[in-house]
Amino acid sequence: MTVTVARHIVPGPDAERFAERLSQGVAKRIDRLESSTDAIDFAFSTALQALQAHCVADPQAAKLETWEATVNAMQVGSALFAVTGASEGTVDCRINEKMQTLSAIGPQPFADAGNWLTAFWLAVICREQTRMTQLCEIPLERLRSPEGTYDEFVYHYVDVLQTYWLQRSGLVDKLIAAIETSNPAVAQTTPRDLLQGVLYPPINLFYHFVRKHEEGFSPALEEALKLHKAYWTLDEDREADIDGAVALGPLAMASLAYDGKLPIKVESDYLPKHLLEHGWLGEFPTY
Repeated sequence: MTVTVARHIVPGPDAERFAERLSQGVAKRIDRLESSTDAIDFAFSTALQALQAHCVADPQAAKLETWEATVNAMQVGSALFAVTGASEGTVDCRINEKMQTLSAIGPQPFADAGNWLTAFWLAVICREQTRMTQLCEIPLERLRSPEGTYDEFVYHYVDVLQTYWLQRSGLVDKLIAAIETSNPAVAQTTPRDLLQGVLYPPINLFYHFVRKHEEGFSPALEEALKLHKAYWTLDEDREADIDGAVALGPLAMASLAYDGKLPIKVESDYLPKHLLEHGWLGEFPTY
């Protein structure tokens, strides 16, 4: 039996227009990148907002504009790590349907594990295997925040995903380390509600996916979406924030499971149908 988890955000009468305005802003930020890549992190955050806004207006991601917003966010996220991975010269990146020659800017604080996870999740959702490989080849130490922004479990989870995708050894031990260090008694920096509602569920979903646990994946996915909903409805400010419209981490893990032929017995606007089932794949060049 398929379970439905209702999304807390419903599209209002101005939802499409708002999403389009955000996409226009993203296009302008992208056009400025060739003259200056210093603000690429702002372009990424704006592209993520546009993706979420389009998914509010188009809950199943059935419109081409939603796919374009998803691809743009994925491309900007990948470009962020491409330009911060080199200290001189230029990097060619396809963004918003054209090739852009961007200046390398070297290591930056925003090229961290948090943005890496988001960029990787987007690459998974878009089924961009080359980008997934490029992201996974980034050394883990390069993603560490000098300010100690993240608890150790975040880096363990990055290591798990890189190890899985590049078929390196030690996956089981690394996954155990990610699970153990995400225990609230161990993770001291991450707020408890963020840990339990947003950051831990994708780790748990990957655990069920990599074990090919057909009976466990969908219940874990249902729980992940309910925890996501609880986090984003904790107060009025969060409830009104479009950043909670799509559960990116669970969607990425569900995309891996879907492609791996695990049955997905959960439906939700937190997991837009045509993104989960890669309905737009191959519509236009994305790399």
